[in-house]
Amino acid sequence: MKKAKKMKFLAVAMSLSLALGACSSKDASTDKTDGKSKDKDEKVTIVYARGKDVTKGTTKMVEAFEKAHPNIKVKFDEKPADSGQQHDAYITAFNGKSSEIDVFDMDVVWPAEFAQADYVLPLDRFIQQDGIDLNEYNQGALSAAQFNGKQWALPKFIDAGLLFYRTDLVKKDEVPKTWDELLASAKEKKGKGGTKFGYVMQAKQYEGLVCNAIEFVAAYGGKFINEKNEVVINSPEAIKGLKKLVEVATSKVVPGNVTTFTEIESDQAFIEGQTPYLRNWPYEYASANDSEKSKIAGKVAIAPLPAGDAGSAAALGGWMAGINKYSKHPKEAWEFLKFMAGAEGQKIDAIYGGHAPTITKLFEDKEVLDANPTFADKNFQAGLNAAVARPVAPNYQEISEIIQIQVSKAIAGKQTVEESVKNMEKEMNEKLIK
Repeated sequence: MKKAKKMKFLAVAMSLSLALGACSSKDASTDKTDGKSKDKDEKVTIVYARGKDVTKGTTKMVEAFEKAHPNIKVKFDEKPADSGQQHDAYITAFNGKSSEIDVFDMDVVWPAEFAQADYVLPLDRFIQQDGIDLNEYNQGALSAAQFNGKQWALPKFIDAGLLFYRTDLVKKDEVPKTWDELLASAKEKKGKGGTKFGYVMQAKQYEGLVCNAIEFVAAYGGKFINEKNEVVINSPEAIKGLKKLVEVATSKVVPGNVTTFTEIESDQAFIEGQTPYLRNWPYEYASANDSEKSKIAGKVAIAPLPAGDAGSAAALGGWMAGINKYSKHPKEAWEFLKFMAGAEGQKIDAIYGGHAPTITKLFEDKEVLDANPTFADKNFQAGLNAAVARPVAPNYQEISEIIQIQVSKAIAGKQTVEESVKNMEKEMNEKLIK
């Protein structure tokens, strides 16, 4: 098409040259050059919003994208690390029909809500147009971004809670298998090797606390909401799991201010060598082995989270990326999203960010495994296999908030676990959209 237009343009220029004399040749050349120059120099800046990345994954990925797409510049809009605060920031922006953000990350529980609220563009047309093979993706992660038969986001990485430990303080055969063993070992290791604590978790009143609570409840055989969309939190198993969570969170092995800890504070404590044990997501492996910032680089290993009566359980997590419906650059936004959530972007993020890919063939990629052997680790795979989903609800944020408040009250000693569970049961039944 370009060639045809160029030929037509030249023909017109030739005609003008014959008709107008000597000056026309120069004018035509100038117009042609100007036209090419404008196309070549025209750059679009898009804004990509996400939470803080403590690894080099996002930076490296954006650099690679901009190198491959010199006409598109990506501006990073760093949102709070707290996913609840991120969620609220997006809601505020999109309710105001803001176009300031083009591409943004979504927690695995957000796509249905954002699609229902008409905040995101459906991706089906882009996917079909560019022949994206969705069969390459982890189907569970992919389905989490579907709603009403449409694809509203592409999964970037999957997560599951894991236990990280310092290999200079914990021998392989000492790794605790149960929560009681963890408490005993954490108490014994606390103070050794420069540590200040025995165990670090995320106990602030936010989404991370919900993930920790789900792990304890599931490890003891309980659930919050079952497959029939029924509230089942008031069970002996769930109560036992939450009591163990409260026991850990109020013990002397965790920081005294653990109720202010999110993933950021947890990561910082671990890489500074303050604790032998940490509960966090897979990216921690890359962060703790970054010799430029970590005091324990090369001394880190992983294990499944300790078990309760029903075994080990990990919260299933992961992040998606979608396009703001009000973006003024949907075409460029798609190019970036396609790259970021595609094999090349996910490979970079797996190598430099330590994130587990959602494109399954990358788990066999030598460069990925060389950089992050944790993906081939049977303990990592066991951790993923032990993953349990958070409660599925169209109004998940309201359900999450109920859990956050009631579990926080139990940790703070303002009410018993039994009272928290009864309150959760009542409030969830009132709020849950069926």
